[in-house]
Amino acid sequence: MLPVRRTATVRTWLGAAVAAAVLAGLALLSFPAVEQGTAPSGGPGRPMGAVSPAPPPDQADDTRADAVTDLLNRRAKALLDHDEQAFLATLDPRADEAFLSTQRRLFTNLAGVPFDEWSYRLRADDALDVSKVPDRFTSSASDELWAPAVDLRYALRGGDVVPTERPMGYLFARHADEWYLRSDTALDSLGRRTWRGPWDFAPCVVTTTEHGIVLSHPGSQPMVDRLVRELDPSVRAVSELWPTRWSQRVTVMLPDTSGEMRALVGPDFPVESVVAVAVADRVNNRTRAVAGQRVVLSPDGVRGLSIASLRVVLRHEITHLAARADTVDGSPTWLLEGFADYVGYRDSGVTLAEGAPDLAKQVREDGPPAALPEDRAFRSRDSDLDLAYQQSWSIARYVADTHGEKALIAVYRELAAAGAVSATETDRMLRDVLGVDRAALVRGWQSYLREALK
Repeated sequence: MLPVRRTATVRTWLGAAVAAAVLAGLALLSFPAVEQGTAPSGGPGRPMGAVSPAPPPDQADDTRADAVTDLLNRRAKALLDHDEQAFLATLDPRADEAFLSTQRRLFTNLAGVPFDEWSYRLRADDALDVSKVPDRFTSSASDELWAPAVDLRYALRGGDVVPTERPMGYLFARHADEWYLRSDTALDSLGRRTWRGPWDFAPCVVTTTEHGIVLSHPGSQPMVDRLVRELDPSVRAVSELWPTRWSQRVTVMLPDTSGEMRALVGPDFPVESVVAVAVADRVNNRTRAVAGQRVVLSPDGVRGLSIASLRVVLRHEITHLAARADTVDGSPTWLLEGFADYVGYRDSGVTLAEGAPDLAKQVREDGPPAALPEDRAFRSRDSDLDLAYQQSWSIARYVADTHGEKALIAVYRELAAAGAVSATETDRMLRDVLGVDRAALVRGWQSYLREALK
């Protein structure tokens, strides 16, 4: 049986990342309308040619916030109701044609996606200084521009148990008494970028299973059929071993390009090096609340997998989803990835020598590894990355074969819940569960490898 090309998982805490990147500042660029001398009077007591009196600042701010909130509510309702005319009415008619065309495509691309929620949250007190917006976005006449923080809140029906939130870099424009959306790219240079979902790239097709959904694009049906057949059995296989209750709902995304995959998993992740990535938008380990969990597949790598290899990949990534609430940031990567691989390969019939050819070569030529894989090894590429994953899987197999699966799960739950701890504390936790410290664990693992890979 052909070994699976190694998969990797990136743990994205977008809430924290976005909070760190937000820029606060003055957000109002106002051009008061002046009545011309030939125009009718604006009402009793207002002389023609006078500047309209400005409302008190607090009242003006509240009026603006209420108007933009109403605009966002109408935009959300139009998308959910598939009302294109109402959706287009929220766009600034003076915006550049490229933006308007992109928005029309967005509306079309969203037509096949079922949502339990799609709404926006305006944070009026967190606004950018629009005087710093590039001129090409402000050259069209408007009475006022505003760049408050906006979050998209959405939930995919059949995939999300709770809604998730993503940042939207929106610039709004006022013409007379009406507010419109002017741009979703004008704030890029100011550090506030609009999150791009799969619907920003192509029309979306959603296929529902008992335990989740597969979100893809037209033309991917053969691959989607394979994923649909494997998704529910993979969820059940993970739940059979993982003892903690989890949602058992999985959203699988199949992008068309590496650029789309990068938008879904993060700009710094080496998407060319992996077959699949498990991500989450927000994780609260204390309350066990997890939002925005996704399995994102490589547009190229996954299509070349055999059914058996695809099964391993899905079970590996779904293990990360199931254990996410019990896994604290900073936990040793060899444990997280080794355990996920153990679940992925469990009952596959793949031997250690078949699934870990680079490790087998290392043991035969140079002897077994001298230490547990360091976290930095999982940030490498190509054969070094493969070797790190193979070593981690072999550690998990060694613990399960020597101490039993329950002990392996106990090690995971103990170490993963602790996060980044000292070597002394790690030794203590290992002794509590397995009766050995790291040094003894490595010695036993080395003997296991010599025997299994001789």
